[in-house]
Amino acid sequence: MKKLFSSLRWQNFVMLFIAGCINAFGVTVFLAPVKLYDSGISGTSILLSQVTPESWSLSIFLLLLNIPLFLFGLKKQGVSFTVYSVFTVAVYSMASWLITDVLPIDVSIASPLAGQDLLLCALFGGIVSGVGSGITIRNGGAIDGIEVMAVIFAKRLGITVGTFVMIYNVILYIICGIVINSWILPLYSIVTYAAGLKTIDFVVEGIDRSKSVMIVTEKAKEINAALTEEFKCGTTLMSATGGYSNSEKTVIYFVVNRFQIYKMKNIIRTIDPKAFVAITDVADVFKSNG
Repeated sequence: MKKLFSSLRWQNFVMLFIAGCINAFGVTVFLAPVKLYDSGISGTSILLSQVTPESWSLSIFLLLLNIPLFLFGLKKQGVSFTVYSVFTVAVYSMASWLITDVLPIDVSIASPLAGQDLLLCALFGGIVSGVGSGITIRNGGAIDGIEVMAVIFAKRLGITVGTFVMIYNVILYIICGIVINSWILPLYSIVTYAAGLKTIDFVVEGIDRSKSVMIVTEKAKEINAALTEEFKCGTTLMSATGGYSNSEKTVIYFVVNRFQIYKMKNIIRTIDPKAFVAITDVADVFKSNG
């Protein structure tokens, strides 16, 4: 128990509290009033709150559906992740209840900020809730239990986590269309889903997303010196042999941000026009002691 509490950081709880409130604001102010649907368990909760008695509110379904899923994934995801996630969902549920039932905000007919404009509600609902989800992920938790189920079952089904979540949401939106006997709102909900995904990527990875660069060259010493001097950072050198030419080469591994790629290409072309360069996205960069 002592080891558990030592792994939890109060700073994370502060950010997760903010994330839960942001997510609640996005869903209850932009999506739920005009009957748009969020993705995952949040969207499922919105649908269930619409087809059940009024006493069964969105906040109740958020707790009833999410917390069992997080507890089910406890062994796979770890105690810290589960504690952070359950805390965030609790905040999300409480904030949703405050907005819909306590605070003097009328969300019964239309969005207080975007009225009945479905496109505005879909875009801003997705963006705002995406910010909340992104902050949650950055601080070691998740705000939707379907992500936990995806991690557990996707590999067993032979699909990726992203594909599992997408399939769930497609099925959810089809069910929504059948239940409400209209496809307009489910189709706009796909806009919400897309806006939320891009926002999560932006929050988690940032605008300054890193790129990893593999440079295969016979002039490694000169290129390495130029890159180190220009960007004031280290590189990694690996010995290699050309598969076709059978000649000795060196592979330079280098990490830059998107704004440095143009300058890096010019340096490589100037020194070795025949160098082979492969550039790929990097999800995260950190030092183990930092």
